[in-house]
Amino acid sequence: MAKITYIDHDGTERVVEAQNGETVMEAAIKNSIPGIDADCGGACACATCHVYVDAAFMDKVGEQEEMEKSMLDFAENVQENSRLSCQITVSDALDGLKVTTPESQH
Repeated sequence: MAKITYIDHDGTERVVEAQNGETVMEAAIKNSIPGIDADCGGACACATCHVYVDAAFMDKVGEQEEMEKSMLDFAENVQENSRLSCQITVSDALDGLKVTTPESQH
């Protein structure tokens, strides 16, 4: 289990407990986190779960695969730390993870 902090573009923080094995997107949907719509249900077929990963966790969330890179082409305001939250699997190593949702998703 890991505590994940979801931060709105305006700085509002929401902390949730996520189960190991679920994705950061699934935990967001279960907890009604604004800014993460997950229109494709986690199939990596849209970019509505785009988040900015805190720099301290970039090495822990894993590398982007080609499909995720392609989907991020459809997201607005992509940055070096941009990820699709459906592609980040929760583990104990992610305890304390902070992700920020882009203003364009609110």
